Amino acid sequence: MKKSKYLGYVIAALLLVLGVSACGSKNSSQSGKKTTISYAIWSKNQEAGMNAIARAFEKKNPNIKVKVEVTPWAQYWTKLDAAATGKNLPDVFWMHSQEAYRYMSNGILMDLSNVVNKDLGKKNYPQAITNLYTLNNKVYAVPKDIDTVALWYNKTLFDQAGVKYPDSSWTWDTLLENAKKLTNADKGIYGLGAFNTAQSGYYNYIFQNNGKVLNAQGTKSEFNNKDTQAALQFYTDLILKEKVSPSVQEFAENSEASFFESGHQAMGTFGSFYMNEFIQNDYVTKNCDVAILPKGKTRASVSNGLGNAVAANTKHKAAAIKFVKFLGSKQGNVLQAEKAGVIPAYTAVANHWVKAFPQFHSQVFVDSLKYSKVLPHSKNTVKASTLETEVLTKVFSGKESVDKGTQQIYSGVNDILKQ
Repeated sequence: MKKSKYLGYVIAALLLVLGVSACGSKNSSQSGKKTTISYAIWSKNQEAGMNAIARAFEKKNPNIKVKVEVTPWAQYWTKLDAAATGKNLPDVFWMHSQEAYRYMSNGILMDLSNVVNKDLGKKNYPQAITNLYTLNNKVYAVPKDIDTVALWYNKTLFDQAGVKYPDSSWTWDTLLENAKKLTNADKGIYGLGAFNTAQSGYYNYIFQNNGKVLNAQGTKSEFNNKDTQAALQFYTDLILKEKVSPSVQEFAENSEASFFESGHQAMGTFGSFYMNEFIQNDYVTKNCDVAILPKGKTRASVSNGLGNAVAANTKHKAAAIKFVKFLGSKQGNVLQAEKAGVIPAYTAVANHWVKAFPQFHSQVFVDSLKYSKVLPHSKNTVKASTLETEVLTKVFSGKESVDKGTQQIYSGVNDILKQ
């Protein structure tokens, strides 16, 4: 009986030890368990850079894994809208100024005011970009990057035509004069590209002519503005009258950069966000460079910037906030400048982006920030922009006059903004 009782004590003790050991093992495992968060973006050109940033973050935060998910722009918002409806948004994702209002106004995005204003420091970012993602004094995205537009040109075609490279003395008159010299119909070469794109194209001309797209509050169209109409007439003439640009139909059948990248277009207005694409194009790298935009009545270049947003209902709040803080930090922005090919929103490290592209005079994009105009936005930018594009397609193809087309845009956009 004593032996049996003694064995019972031993067994109980062993079970207790094993239980504690197992319990300790379980707690250790849980404390070391990795949290995986998703990061949705739309640029294939920036995928490698975003992955590099994610890996750097993981190195500092070994218990958090970041999965970068790329969806092309054409499908990105459809997918994101569906995810929002199904309450299954990515933890962190890119936000664009054109779409920001409807996301900010519907409780979909997490309020990141403290992250931007206190943790990261609001002063480190251009106020105009922070404002894009602010509604009712709440900030809903950490500024990611900033961009401007400049004049890319083909040095080889310029040399062959005996035309001097663009510089700060160029005006609209100089631009047109040299575009004519560079156009060679027999060889299928156009002097300039005037494509139906707002940010990279005609908005720059509107602002250079002191025109407006929307009023300061983003509540009313300004397409009936005489300076706006005059700028669009000049732009239309480049295509229809002067014939120095591919037609609307030709651009519709190709990408807006295709003529330039293949040596069939001597000049083009392209944003700094094209840098990643251009450095991967052997022809552009060998033959092309970039200069300041020609001056109209004033200097102007369209600017925009993306933001990194967090889903309000994320299941990984702490991890997601840690990640957006890293994305918005100086280190994160330096990595973005060097790896992702876009000008970082963190103002103090823009020089890292310039140094990353010594093959081009990329400083002109940063210099253009001094006189840049923010891409116009409203509470229903996408719908308004769609109407604008549809009408201007008719204008730029000669099916509608500039006067009638701008009046249609003016009344149509105002109706949209009243909804």
